[in-house]
This record gives sequence, structure tokens and C-alpha cells, in this order.
Amino acid sequence: MGLKRNWTYEEEAYLSDNWGRMSVPSLMKKLDRSQNAIMMHVQRLGLSAFLESGEYITLNQLLQAVTGSKASYSYKMKSWVKNRGLPVHDKRNNQCTWRVVYIDEFWKWAEKNRGFIDFSKMEPLILGKEPAWVAEQRKRDFQAHAIQRKDPWTPEEDARLKDYLKQFKYGHAELSRMLGRSSGAIQRRICDLKLKERPLKADNHKSWEDKHFQTLADMIRAGCSYGAIGEALGKSEKAVRGRVFDFYRTEDTDKVRKMLGNGPWGTGKPELTTFEARRRVPVKKDLARFAELLLIRRNQLGYEPYWQRHMCMKWHDIKGCTAGCANCDECTEFERIKPQYCVRCGGTFFEQEQNKICGPCRIARKKQHQKKWRALHQQKQH
Repeated sequence: MGLKRNWTYEEEAYLSDNWGRMSVPSLMKKLDRSQNAIMMHVQRLGLSAFLESGEYITLNQLLQAVTGSKASYSYKMKSWVKNRGLPVHDKRNNQCTWRVVYIDEFWKWAEKNRGFIDFSKMEPLILGKEPAWVAEQRKRDFQAHAIQRKDPWTPEEDARLKDYLKQFKYGHAELSRMLGRSSGAIQRRICDLKLKERPLKADNHKSWEDKHFQTLADMIRAGCSYGAIGEALGKSEKAVRGRVFDFYRTEDTDKVRKMLGNGPWGTGKPELTTFEARRRVPVKKDLARFAELLLIRRNQLGYEPYWQRHMCMKWHDIKGCTAGCANCDECTEFERIKPQYCVRCGGTFFEQEQNKICGPCRIARKKQHQKKWRALHQQKQH
């Protein structure tokens, strides 16, 4: 290596641009300088230490500042970095490497994912100057999340929940305010305790108007929670979530905000698959109408008082009695349905048509074939 060789402008620019990005041995090899020469020139140029720059902080420091927790670092690496694309850079010094995040890049990422982050847990100005939208978002998150407890349920809370449900006069919104829990947490706790009682359904099943959709789009763009949107629209949180999912096939407000953009409600919604289209409202309405027609037909037949018709081989649900009898009590053509035995489970079942297996076994076999088909189809794809 050269001795007392003056630094050129290009060498100083290269050192300034790559200080913290490349290891010191790499800089030594690239610049053909000794370690002592590089470290002395770093001091002359006033370059800060790797972790003392105000432009970035380590990923661990960022997670602690935003969430207020030191736990589940590996989970946050997957949830924040891998799944949601938080920009992370590596800073190296000799044999040590740190994951760092530039603060400007973090704020740009946070604005796109503000429905995922709970800013009520983040102290104001902990990362220095904040964008203008952060203060308002922190206020919304505090109203939506800070009053809702996240700790495990206590026996006293379980007893209160059971008592409220047995009164049959509270819905999800009232229970959420009284217990300090979210509607989803209450629903999950009811299932965990295997309670038969359920909260009352909200009496707000009014049709959605254009103004409702406009308010929904504006509040999602503003980063409001589903609870706040429901209060503004006079509807339940579950109703709002269901309406959003019907249009955008997801309840993630960040994804909806990205698809929605600055357009009116419905902008950027994904196209429905064939399976999803079959489950839409028009299909359900058609099925409901068909059920009503069957009930009308049953009333027209006039066989409603005769319960024994369902035990007769000559009874048809739509055509009525195929033997032409109008009074089951005086019918001489009655023929009882004969028992059949399932070759799969050995159980006894009663059906007019001749079958070798019972209804539950037919369903089980169908699911078994579907599972086998999926496994074979996936193997062919790979």
C-alpha cells in the first residue's frame, strides 16, 4: 500500500457514500488504503458512527419505539418486513452487521400501512419530527384501541359476560363498551366458553345509500377504524366489515385504501371468481324465492295436517300423493318406507330411493374424494 498518499476527491466521495454500507476491509481493498488511514480520514470528514446517525435507527429500536414492546422480534420480522415490505438495510463494520431503517422511508411505509400500526402505543416525537397526518391518526387509534383491553380474560369478566348475555338486551356495541373489549374478542370468548346465548343483532338493517358509501370511502382513506365508521353511519361494526368484504374481498383497510385510491366507492375492486359469484346476493335471493314457492305449493296441496305422508313411499314433496288420495287418514294405498342398511357404517336409515349408503356417509365420501383430488392436482402442478 502507498504511504502518505493524498486523498483524491473521487476517493473521499466514495468513502462518504459507502461508509456504513460496506465493511472496513472492503473499503481497504477498494481504496487500497490501510485501516488506520481510513479511520483517520473518516474522522477528518466528520462521518458519524454507524448507529449514531439521525437518518436511521436499528430495526430493533424502531420496533420498540412503535410498539412499546421488546417481545416477538422474529414475528415482527415476518409480519413487518416480509409480509408488508418494511424497507430494511444492512450496516456493516468489520465483522458486525446491523439491520437499520431510514426514518424517512419508515414514515412513507407507515402512511401506507397505518391501519396495521397502532399509533396510540407510540410516544409523540419519539422518532423526531413527524408527518402532519400522524397526530390525527394517533388520536383515532387512541379512541379505537386504547380503551379496549388486550390482556387475558379474568373469571370476573367471564361472569359479567354470561350475566349480560342471559339478559338478552345487549348487542355487540353495548357489550364492547361495558367490557372494554372489541366485538371480535367478545365473539371469540363466547365460542371459547361454548355459551348458547348470543348478543342481540343490531336493528339497523337499512339499505345502503350513495351517501353511506361515500362516507365509508372517505373514512377508510382517512384511516378510521371500523368501529368509528359504524358509529358515523349508524350501523354495526360487523355490517361495515361485511360490506367492505363484499366489494373488495378483504377487510384489511390498508389493502382497501390502496385499491380504492382517490376514486369513489367500488374503484379498483377485484373481479369475482366463479365460486364467489355463486354466493352473491342475487343467488341467495333466487334460492329464498324458490323456498317460498315450495311453501306456497305445499299449502296449495292441502296435505299439511297429515304428518304421516312423509313416511309413505307414494308421497312426493312437490307433486303430492302420487296415488291420487286427498286424505291421508282414509288412504288405502299407504306404503311405509322400508328401512335400509348402510354398507359403510352399518347404520339404519329411511329413504324412498334405494341407496347402499346413508346420507352422512355420502357426504363424507364426497369430501374424501375432494381431498384426494386436491392432493393429486397439487402434485401435478408441482
